[in-house]
This record gives sequence, C-alpha cells and structure tokens, in this order.
Amino acid sequence: MENQSQQDAKKSPITKKSPIKRLLPLAVIAAALSAFFALGGPEYINLESLKENREWLAGFVQDNFLVAFLGFIMLYAALVGISFPGAGFLSIFGGFLFGTFTGAFGIVIGATIGACIIFMVARNAVGDGLTQKMGPYMQKFEKGLNKNELSYLFLLRLVPIFPFFVVNVVPALFNVKFRNYALSTGLGIIPGSLVYASIGDGASAIFEQGGDLKLSGVMTEPRVLFPIIGLACLAMIPIIYNKFKAQPA
Repeated sequence: MENQSQQDAKKSPITKKSPIKRLLPLAVIAAALSAFFALGGPEYINLESLKENREWLAGFVQDNFLVAFLGFIMLYAALVGISFPGAGFLSIFGGFLFGTFTGAFGIVIGATIGACIIFMVARNAVGDGLTQKMGPYMQKFEKGLNKNELSYLFLLRLVPIFPFFVVNVVPALFNVKFRNYALSTGLGIIPGSLVYASIGDGASAIFEQGGDLKLSGVMTEPRVLFPIIGLACLAMIPIIYNKFKAQPA
C-alpha cells in the first residue's frame, strides 16, 4: 500500500506555483502599461499623429522596409501584450505604411503574438479551477465551450461585441486549449485587419486633400458587415449541430 502511494505521488506531483511567481508577470504587464501612459505613448498612437508624421514614416519605410515591418510587428505585439486598448489604431498605421495585404499580414502576426502573451500571463495568474469557484452556471458554460472551442473562440473574434483586449483575457479564465486559442485568434482577426488596413492604405489620398479619417460606422457598413455575418454563421454550424445531436431522440 505504501509503495502504491509513493507511485501515485510520483505520477501526480504538486505543481502549484507561489503567488509571487503567478502574479509577477501580471505585475510587469501592469507596470509596462502604466509606464506607456505616463510617458505619453497614446499621443503617438492615434490618427492625428499619423497625419502629422506621415511623410517621415513613409520615407523611413521606403528606406528601411524590413526593419520597419519587423518593428511594426514587435510594437503591435507589445501593445496587445500589455492590453493597451488603443492598439487597434496601429492597424490603420499598418495599412498606411505597408499597403492593405502586407499591412494586414503584419497586423495578424503582431496581434496574435500579443494576444498569446497576455493569454498565457492571465492563465498563469488565475491558475486552474477558477470556474469551480464561480458556481454551476460557469461550469456548464465551460463544458459547452470545451465541446466547441474553435467555434466559440472564432465567433468571439469575428463579432466585434467586446473590445479586443477583453477577448484576449476572458478565454484564459476557462480551460481552453492554447492551440485553439492561437488558431482562432489568427484566423478570426483577418477580416477586421483587412478592413482597417485598407482604410490606412487610402489614408494618404485623404490627408493630401485635407480630409480626416472617420472610423465611426466602418464595421457596420453592408459591404463589411455582411461577409463577417456570413463567417459568423459558418462558425455557429458546429455549435448548433452538437446541440441537436445531444438532444435525445
């Protein structure tokens, strides 16, 4: 009996981390976000800054394309990783600097890397078993989520109901697979990335005419909204199918 207990202990070692190890990465991100605001970072990540510095930015990209492109990806990943809520403005910058498709590619890579960083930090800080403390409703929701992870996560990315930085963190509260989270993030943000990159691509002509970019209502235009609704409907098919399949005949 004693040998059996020792074998079980070896098979299931205690892997609980101390509160300091769990919360330290979260504290670093909070400090980085605070420092970004304190140093006036948001003043440079907005449409007015793009308008004022467009000639310098365009010239730098022309002379240092690879450095600029890799730097853009790293900056996007860093801002998403610290959950800066205005990181989406960089999508406009990406389209302006690199064009619609190259810009969208950089946006998707940077945003996915940053989202994965904050996901792992949040999961590490929260730990396992959070839903057990939230009650039966959240446990039931987690079971439904786990049965259709890709579909649920893909829907969260496609339908812009919640801010991007919120959707980055919420899945970490549940026992979703990192692979599914990363895949749904990378694929789910492609439509929105293309939309905003295309706006940025056309920004030069607007600025040269003395106009201003207007982002309000962009995602609700029929030419943008209908394709996204179609993709959302496709993502819901597995969820609906499993619901009917689970019902007794």
